[in-house]
Amino acid sequence: MGQFSRFLVAVAVALLPVIGAAGGGGARDRGTRYAGVFSFGDSLTDTGNSLCLAATRKGPSSRPPYGETFFRRPTGRASDGRLVVDFIAEALGVPHPTPYLAGKSAEDFRRGVNFAVGGATALGPDFFKSRGLKPFVPVSFTNQATWFKNVLQLLASVHNRTRIMASSLFIVGEIGVNDYLVAFAENTTVEEARAFVPHIVGAVRSVVTEVIAAGARTVLVPGMIPLGCEPQLLALDQSSDHDPASGCIKPLNDLAELHNRALNGMLRELRRANPRTAILYADLYGAVADLIASPRKYEFRDKPLAACCGGSGAYNFNMTAFCGAAGTAACADPSEYVSWDGVHFTEAANRHTACATLKANSPALLDSWTAEARRRIGCT
Repeated sequence: MGQFSRFLVAVAVALLPVIGAAGGGGARDRGTRYAGVFSFGDSLTDTGNSLCLAATRKGPSSRPPYGETFFRRPTGRASDGRLVVDFIAEALGVPHPTPYLAGKSAEDFRRGVNFAVGGATALGPDFFKSRGLKPFVPVSFTNQATWFKNVLQLLASVHNRTRIMASSLFIVGEIGVNDYLVAFAENTTVEEARAFVPHIVGAVRSVVTEVIAAGARTVLVPGMIPLGCEPQLLALDQSSDHDPASGCIKPLNDLAELHNRALNGMLRELRRANPRTAILYADLYGAVADLIASPRKYEFRDKPLAACCGGSGAYNFNMTAFCGAAGTAACADPSEYVSWDGVHFTEAANRHTACATLKANSPALLDSWTAEARRRIGCT
C-alpha cells in the first residue's frame, strides 16, 4: 500500500487548492411543477462553492480548460461542462441551483441551493481525528446541514417555506468518495476502509432525515461510483487484482458495491418510516459501469478508463501534469471520454448518468419520461 498511499496523498495535495434500481416511496402529484433543486455533496455536485472558499478557490476547476464545453469558462465545476445536478435541473425545468457560498438573500435561494463542496466528506473532523486522519478540506455533511438550516431561516422570513420544501427536489449525495480517499492516503487498507461504510451511510441518513423533517416530499440519493474504474487510482495501482472484463480494480469496486448495498438498505428503512415522501435512489455505479463496459454503444471511444485532460500513460493521468497545469491540454473531443481529468467525469458522461437516473426514477421523479423530456437534455 506504500506507493499507492503516497499517490493518494499527492492527489489530496493537488486537489486541496480545488477543492439502478429506482426506489419506492410516495409519488408526486401528477402535473406538479418543481420549485427548484436543493443539493448536497462533493466535487461531483459542486457548481461553484469551491471558488468561494479560501482553501479551494485557486484550484484546477478555477481555470481553463474546465468549463470549456458548455459554459465556455471555468465555473468551479470539476468537468468540461455540466454536472449531473445541472442536467436534472434542466430536465425538471428549473434553474441550476445557486451555490450556497455565492448567495446572500432569500431571493438567491428561492429556486434552489447547492451546498456541495469539492473535497467534502460525509464524516466530520472528529471521526477522522480519532483515527489519526485529516480530511482534505474543512467541509463535511455536518457543515452542509448547518448551511441548509441557515437557508431555511432566510426563506421563512420572506417566502412560503413549506411550499418551497414540498415542491422542490432534494439531492443528497453523492458523498463518501473523499472519506475513503482520506483513509487510503494514510495507509488504511481497502479491507479496513469497509468499516467506514456504516458511518458514511449514517451521515447520509441524517441529512435525508433532516430535509424530510423540513418538509421535503421528493428526495433523490445517489450511490457510490465504481471507485476501481477511476483513472487516478488506476494510474499508480501496482496490484494485479483487476477485473479482466473492465480493467477496473476489483477490491475498490467491491467496496463501492458494499457501500451501495448498505445505502439501499438504509433507504428502505426510511421509506417505511416516511410513506408520504418519495425517497429515490440514483444508481451512479450502474450508469458509469455501463459506459466502461460498452463505450461504443453510447458513442464513447474504446478506451473508457483514460482521462481526456491530463498527462500521459495508459490512463492519461499524472499528478505532475494534472489537468489545467502548464504544459497540459484537453483532448480534442471530451464527448468521447468518460473521465474528464482522471478524477471527475466529462459533461457527456454526466449527461448519460442524469438520463439513466431520470429514466429509472420515472414517474416518481418526472410525471413521464417522454421523448420531449429526453430531448430537453439531449438523452439518446
